Amino acid sequence: MMVPDQSADLLRLSFLDTLPLWILYILTVALLLLAVEGGYRLSKWMQRRSPDRAESAVGAVNGASLALLAFLLAFVVSIALNQFSGRRGALVAESNAIGTAYLRAGALPDSFAANARELLREYTDQCIAALDPAKIPQVIARSEEIHDALWTDIEMLTKQRDTPTVALYMAAVNDVIDLHTDRINIELVARVPTPIVLGLFFIALMALGLVGLHGGYGEGRNLVAIVALVLILSVVFLLILDLGRSQEGLLRISYQSMFDLQRSLNAGR
Repeated sequence: MMVPDQSADLLRLSFLDTLPLWILYILTVALLLLAVEGGYRLSKWMQRRSPDRAESAVGAVNGASLALLAFLLAFVVSIALNQFSGRRGALVAESNAIGTAYLRAGALPDSFAANARELLREYTDQCIAALDPAKIPQVIARSEEIHDALWTDIEMLTKQRDTPTVALYMAAVNDVIDLHTDRINIELVARVPTPIVLGLFFIALMALGLVGLHGGYGEGRNLVAIVALVLILSVVFLLILDLGRSQEGLLRISYQSMFDLQRSLNAGR
């Protein structure tokens, strides 16, 4: 279980997490185009200062930088996809754990069973409320209060009757608490770190600058090819960021398992 300070640390998002994806996409396109233009103008300025200066190895360096960029992008996208799959799996696992705890609560004495099941229904509602990012701090706080209430009841129950049935229910609630902590960490922490994204973007700027530099030394710029390359790279960066946001953008984690659980628990009232 997380203490308040730990929960607050998890909720400190970087600026890349706070800006809308469409703004990030436009900024990426604009900056990459500026990098190409900057490289092109730099090559022209260098040629005016040294008209006899040869192109040297600009073409080879340009090709190597683009190859390195492609490799790094593929690697980071793979990491982001694995993290996305982990978040989806954690949600399903937590849904199953809540359902198991709810079923086992039915075997408890009536006074404990009714309270436990009501708390688990509310807990499921809180999990669904987390679909709204603005409610996440309140959801985490209330979820941990429910954990405390469930565990307090277990402690009281074990003092009265320490039976295998109670032990099974205790194990189920413990799984719910552990999976909640795991899912919060996976949801808010297990993302491609911002320094890696920024470092990758810096490499992209340098690579596109070399594209412009090479174009200035050669026969000029192929604007159609350059714009296409910039748009493609920007989409890849957008994909990396989108995979880190479970409920924003085009790639969203389905909460169907949690909705199904909520419907099932409410039907059992």
